[in-house]
Amino acid sequence: MPVMTEGLKEAVRLLVTLDPEVMEITLRTIQVSGTGTFISVLIGIPTGAFLALKTFFGRGFLVSLVNFGMGLPPVVVGLATWLTLTRYGPLGMLNLLYSPTAMIIAQAIIASPIVAGLTLAAIQSVNPKLKLQIIALGANRIQYLLLLLWEARLGILSAVIAGFGGVISEVGASMMVGGNVRGYTRVLTTATVLEVSKGKFELACALSIILLILTFTIMWVLSYLQQRGKNP
Repeated sequence: MPVMTEGLKEAVRLLVTLDPEVMEITLRTIQVSGTGTFISVLIGIPTGAFLALKTFFGRGFLVSLVNFGMGLPPVVVGLATWLTLTRYGPLGMLNLLYSPTAMIIAQAIIASPIVAGLTLAAIQSVNPKLKLQIIALGANRIQYLLLLLWEARLGILSAVIAGFGGVISEVGASMMVGGNVRGYTRVLTTATVLEVSKGKFELACALSIILLILTFTIMWVLSYLQQRGKNP
């Protein structure tokens, strides 16, 4: 308990004084995880919608692949990304390893199957009669798709929330491809692990509390958007 108490006091002090290093790490956390989630949305929602609305040979395998990807261990994703971006890897010439870009790529890979899988489930849960009604009213393909996405918007927002939650709390892949470089790739999760390894448990608790506050704030905003007008 003393460690937690001191950690809470340290978190308050760092936030009140706007500690430059902590603010930098926090902003980088938002940038990396936010960008990774945004990319995953651009990939995951169209993928989930396509799998929900199309029937073709191999669809079952692709759905299984998406569901498998939802449970991928982040450290495995980090290793695969590291092998791809390392100097002798397929994309080594880009020199992206140990950079925020590499962290964003890894986090986008982690979040994309989550967003795709939950989007697929959300669209499939739309009442089939509504789908027939939309077609009967003469909607074209674009209108049909947009109306379905609108009807499934609560589930799709849940997909976005789950994707963001999966990456902002991730540490293994970020350390592996980012290197936890001070002032460049250090984020709240990797900074916490570093402080624990140095025995600075109060500071580690403070960073964890700041991460929890940040995560709750962003989740609250997303939840508000999801539940707006849906309260009983």
